[in-house]
Amino acid sequence: QAQLVESGGGSVQPGGSLRLSCQASGSIFSVDDMGWYRQAPGTLERELVAAITSGGSTNYADSVKGRFTISRENAKKVVYLQMNSLKPEDTAVYYCNAEILATSRSRTIYWGQGTQVTVSS
Repeated sequence: QAQLVESGGGSVQPGGSLRLSCQASGSIFSVDDMGWYRQAPGTLERELVAAITSGGSTNYADSVKGRFTISRENAKKVVYLQMNSLKPEDTAVYYCNAEILATSRSRTIYWGQGTQVTVSS
């Protein structure tokens, strides 16, 4: 079993910055792809914000390109999301996601509990 714990959410004014962190822990052999999704108020779906492979290849939603940066520290099993030039439309609950190979050799996709990001003046 493994778990993901996010931190770093909060409230910020438009144009501000926040950094989200997500720590994986548990009976982990390796962590493969990791990513951040968000669910905006009043919506039912989570949209991909950014993803990163274990080798460091990244992918971003068009709406955040040039403003957000995803990174990871493989040894620490941590993924980050640096969010700059935040806009009110970035307001959402942000969820960490990771594909984890457990020590039992079972492969499972895990989700964090979510962290609220609010951008408002």
